[in-house]
Amino acid sequence: MDSAVNTIVGQSLVMQQAQAAQQVQLEVYKEALDMQKDQVAALMASASVAPQLANDGMVGTHINTYA
Repeated sequence: MDSAVNTIVGQSLVMQQAQAAQQVQLEVYKEALDMQKDQVAALMASASVAPQLANDGMVGTHINTYA
């Protein structure tokens, strides 16, 4: 019976260690996703330049006809 209890306790400790390692991996993954989100947001902000209207002529001075 001692052997069975020791085996169960040992397996429980191994499972706790595996769960702790999995939690660390998940936190690293979340941080990587957050960094990617920030990079994409910065890229989108820099790429979203307002379209320019024409400065001269009859067409495109009030409405962007190039869209």
